[in-house]
Amino acid sequence: MNLQEAIEARRAYRSLSPVIITENMVSELAKAASLAPSCYNNQPWRFVFVYEPGKLDAVKKALAKGNEWALKASMIIAVFSKEKDDCVLKNRIYHHFDTGMATALLLLKATELGLVAHPIAGYDEEIVKKACAIPDEFTVITLIIVGNKDAIIHDDLTEWQKESEKSRPPRKPLEEFAFHNVYR
Repeated sequence: MNLQEAIEARRAYRSLSPVIITENMVSELAKAASLAPSCYNNQPWRFVFVYEPGKLDAVKKALAKGNEWALKASMIIAVFSKEKDDCVLKNRIYHHFDTGMATALLLLKATELGLVAHPIAGYDEEIVKKACAIPDEFTVITLIIVGNKDAIIHDDLTEWQKESEKSRPPRKPLEEFAFHNVYR
């Protein structure tokens, strides 16, 4: 799979089936993230790859209502960073941005490996920090829900979630966010 194919294939599916998580798989995902650019090469991102059943159950307790589909995850990746580990230039705080770039590369690598890697915002950060032993000074930016795409759309999804499984949700037209030479 080339880069363009991975970009186009990447989807935030919710109908998951189990996948066996291996140390090699985790290493490949981490290696992809490690190659992301960052301000002054600070590399502020941190990831905890949670796939051991007891630990995974502890992280699943952090899931918010509406993310029950994520209970089927074979792995959950906690993505976090802290401000002091990266550039702060006037009002530009880079650790979220740089961690986001590393996360995007991880998502594309997961897609190349045939996995669903679905980032979510609905979770209790304190439960995640406790389950993953993440110190308080870090911000948990997202959880990435990992599994295989199930061929069957699960009945426990909401109607809009079921629709988004069938086809890619609409994307904004380029004219809404890409401008030539000046913002319009």
